[in-house]
Amino acid sequence: MALSDFVTAVVAVLRRRPSDLLPLYLLGAAIPAIVRVVPLLALGVAYLQLSATGRLETIRAHLTDLGSPPNPNANPEAFETWASGLEPLVDLLVTPPLLALAGVSVVASVLVFAVLSAVVAAGQLSACYGRLRGSRGLRIGLDGASRFWRRVLGLFVLELLCWAIVLGTVGIATALFAGGISLAAGSGAVAIPIVLLGAFVAFLGLLVVRALFAFAPVAIVVDDAGVFAALRNVLGFVRTQPVNAVFYYVLAIGVLVALSTITGLFSLVDIVTVGSLLSALIAMPALDLLKTAVYCGYRDRLRPPEPPTRSLRDGVRAGLRRGWQELIGFIRTHPGTHLFAAALGILGFWMGWAAAGPFVGTFEASIAARLEGEFPPTMAANLFGNNWLVALTTAYAGVAFTIPAIVSLLFNGVSLGIFARLEVDPLELAAFVVPHGLLEIPAILVAGALGISVGVTVWQTWRGRVERPELADALERAFWVLIGIGLLLAVAAIIEGFVSPYYYRLFL
Repeated sequence: MALSDFVTAVVAVLRRRPSDLLPLYLLGAAIPAIVRVVPLLALGVAYLQLSATGRLETIRAHLTDLGSPPNPNANPEAFETWASGLEPLVDLLVTPPLLALAGVSVVASVLVFAVLSAVVAAGQLSACYGRLRGSRGLRIGLDGASRFWRRVLGLFVLELLCWAIVLGTVGIATALFAGGISLAAGSGAVAIPIVLLGAFVAFLGLLVVRALFAFAPVAIVVDDAGVFAALRNVLGFVRTQPVNAVFYYVLAIGVLVALSTITGLFSLVDIVTVGSLLSALIAMPALDLLKTAVYCGYRDRLRPPEPPTRSLRDGVRAGLRRGWQELIGFIRTHPGTHLFAAALGILGFWMGWAAAGPFVGTFEASIAARLEGEFPPTMAANLFGNNWLVALTTAYAGVAFTIPAIVSLLFNGVSLGIFARLEVDPLELAAFVVPHGLLEIPAILVAGALGISVGVTVWQTWRGRVERPELADALERAFWVLIGIGLLLAVAAIIEGFVSPYYYRLFL
């Protein structure tokens, strides 16, 4: 099979029906939003513990006495004096119960992240395999996530162990050899080339491990193999088809370098979400499809869908139109869910407003200061990327039985409440928020409602009340609703970047 056939298969899958694959990659991007619930829960427990022991009031009183922090650039000595006044708070916060709570939170977060990553990776590769054989990707992906996640997790652990062995072995050998040469020569300078050589050897060792394990999860899915059987199969694949393996490695490195370059260039103008969006929507799906296609070609199991008949421009137009229609349909058919999401947002705002009360006059927020020096095009692009990424992760994080979506709505409400209470000029803040907030806030609430709806479907599937095809339909529908939400957020970002900071100044 020609190498171009693999690329053609990848393009056909991504263009033919992206909504049957990309939801699982957006779910991967939502993993941090799910894991975030663990430390937030720990913070809630810590807050209750501090409140119950009376230390919370002591902390508040101490912060009030300290007052607002001085400008560190204008008066560094005054800022150092103010910062030294925070030292008594350390004794109040660093206690055995809170340290134990922090330790449990860290361990639990790592475990949850590892398990979720294995589940999602198994689902993603299974969906790629299904789409490359002309089948329903999400349906096969859900089955694969349930069937293969333990083996994929085992691969993750084994790869980390191999990395530790390589680093440990090379590190010890380099240290011993460099130390012996230094003692013999009586100078440490002669050991520098040996250390550099050891670092290069370690890099090559890690590269070989990563190259081997890159195809191992695919072998688990395609061959229905165990961890060690998958590694043996990958060794056979690389040995018999080295050109195809190198083809993937070269393209993968090129894509990652290009993604890093684009992300770095956009970060120079403070647009920081481009990398996350490109990775979730283009780079990672394309690379997973490519390595799955290459391995399927080795196993003679590649049966990709037919290439799309309409142009890319027509496909984008149709997708945007469907996204808007799905958004309107979701709002109409789930009024109760949207009311619940709005109530959570209002509750979060009230909680933030109340929590910030004791710090009014001690800490201040200023919308004028935050807008100072902003460049409208950059601001609009950054706001759209950030808000859409929040919407995407909020919606798909809801698969964890709605809890992360609920937490996200509360968290966003709390943040708005705190900033509103501490704002030095509330009228100016209101004037700034209203034009774009009429679109942005409802869009985020719809994303929260979408996450709750998806979570309910997951719960019903787990309880056996609905089947996995219905869950696959819900995940695909969520994708199109989020396209519609993206349209709202794009308009809101343009207004926020070009209109909201300026229009009201004409009336001052």
